[in-house]
Amino acid sequence: MIETNVSRHHETFLQVIQSYYQLTKPRIIPLLLITTAGSMWIAAKGQVDPLLLLVTMTGGTLAAASAQTINCIYDRDIDYEMERTRHRPIPSGKVQPREALIFAVALAVISFTLLTVFANLLAALLAFSGIVFYVLVYTHWLKRHSTQNIVIGGAAGAIPALVGWAAVTGTLSWAAWLIFAIVFLWTPPHFWALALMIRDDYAKVGIPMLPVVVGDTATVKQIWYYTLVTVAATLLLVFPLHASGIFYAAIALGLGAIFIHKSWRLLQNPEDRTVARELFLYSISYMMLLCLGMVIDSLPITHNLINAAVGQLHLFS
Repeated sequence: MIETNVSRHHETFLQVIQSYYQLTKPRIIPLLLITTAGSMWIAAKGQVDPLLLLVTMTGGTLAAASAQTINCIYDRDIDYEMERTRHRPIPSGKVQPREALIFAVALAVISFTLLTVFANLLAALLAFSGIVFYVLVYTHWLKRHSTQNIVIGGAAGAIPALVGWAAVTGTLSWAAWLIFAIVFLWTPPHFWALALMIRDDYAKVGIPMLPVVVGDTATVKQIWYYTLVTVAATLLLVFPLHASGIFYAAIALGLGAIFIHKSWRLLQNPEDRTVARELFLYSISYMMLLCLGMVIDSLPITHNLINAAVGQLHLFS
């Protein structure tokens, strides 16, 4: 009997942990961290301090988790209405809003403290500003009131790139702001592709996502324009900023060509949910691989290999 009670308590404890974990929307966070990493490696010219990397990633994770938890508290009414989100911890009653708020505040305080002590105040303030922007500007002001909710709100998801750069250098350069801009511009085609897939859910709860208000065709045109601008922006890191080199340029061009192709296919088939899904899933891979390209390009070994290859070409010519 005692063993049964212990196992039940153990199960209950694990369920509570899982519920709080789900509040943070953990699937979103790796994408934020990869942009932080790309920014840090370029800023550090390929030689990132491991402790600083660990602290910045942890601080960023906690800040994002705090913002997502507050978002869950604020959106609990519409989450209950939508089939896709009805089983989240708060609408399903597994976590009470008050406890969730205490959890979110604790995460924010730990994040700010970690980044201030082990990185610098600028990185900590930027991470905190990301929480404030996501909660007040996106969740409270824009999400329920404007078709531009994702466009302007995308700034919150782009802030981790600034956090990474600031953690390494203590300042913000043009390259840092460009990486921010790349993520900012990438967010609308990424999210609107998802919004096309679940438009009916948004319409049901009165969220003015672009496909709900202007329809599929107009939304797909916007996705096409933003895709073109995003791909063009990625190349500015190579010229005129010279923050990244030839390896990154090749990666950015290859990934960008596929992104444009998938966006073009959607432009030809605005109503096709399968094509929208393909674009949405590819957009995630696109950003992750693009940032990985930034990291690899920044490494001293990459520069040495490219210089050696160029030297060989000169010998043969």
